Amino acid sequence: MILFPAIDLKDGQCVRLVKGEMDQATIYNADPADQARQFAETGFPWLHVVDLNGAFAGRAVNGDAVNAILGAVGGRMKVQLGGGIRTREDVARWLEAGIDRVILGTVAVRDPELVRDVAREFPGRIVVGIDARGGKVAVEGWAEASTLDVVDLARKFEDAGVAAIVYTDIDRDGILTGINWDATIALAEAVSIPVIASGGLASMDDIERLTQPDAAKLEGAISGRAIYDGRIDPLAALTRLKDAA
Repeated sequence: MILFPAIDLKDGQCVRLVKGEMDQATIYNADPADQARQFAETGFPWLHVVDLNGAFAGRAVNGDAVNAILGAVGGRMKVQLGGGIRTREDVARWLEAGIDRVILGTVAVRDPELVRDVAREFPGRIVVGIDARGGKVAVEGWAEASTLDVVDLARKFEDAGVAAIVYTDIDRDGILTGINWDATIALAEAVSIPVIASGGLASMDDIERLTQPDAAKLEGAISGRAIYDGRIDPLAALTRLKDAA
């Protein structure tokens, strides 16, 4: 079970949003590379990075910050990146730069065949990001809703070689009310692709919930605000998950 600390990038800084609203950003570190270094030194094996500006713009905006993060962790932890990655060239460029896994969200809805193609070309290095409100997929940095059901979208990539699905409940993101366990575990049961829970991880109680048998289907969970605010003790969380493995 992997606990992914999150770095969300807005205007070159490490921030957290509330329900994906860009005007509700709290700055936690003006130096994302420093934050990434702290996470690496704590012992996290993976880092989850999102270019928030890029997600809205449809192209990389915080590329310098991402490159600085890669330089800071220096192979001590693996990095997955999402936000504004929409083409095969975008995917290849980031993988060549040192990103371990690329997360494709909007393009998974707009052009699922592209996702299938790059998943075959770069096996084990493509993650599908599915962000949802009320069980329906949202795109373009969560700014647009669709009529597409979460499970229906996930099943489009069943045989494509996708490494994982990051499932985010937007209504819970950044508000520390706990993960939507029912919907997340239901998705994990509906597909063979490993699912990563995102949105709402709030406390050590949620870490304990990850150790329960029905959650064993998950690859892990992403935490942002709860780590930054001290609601989750990183070392205690990593130890508990290791002991439960």
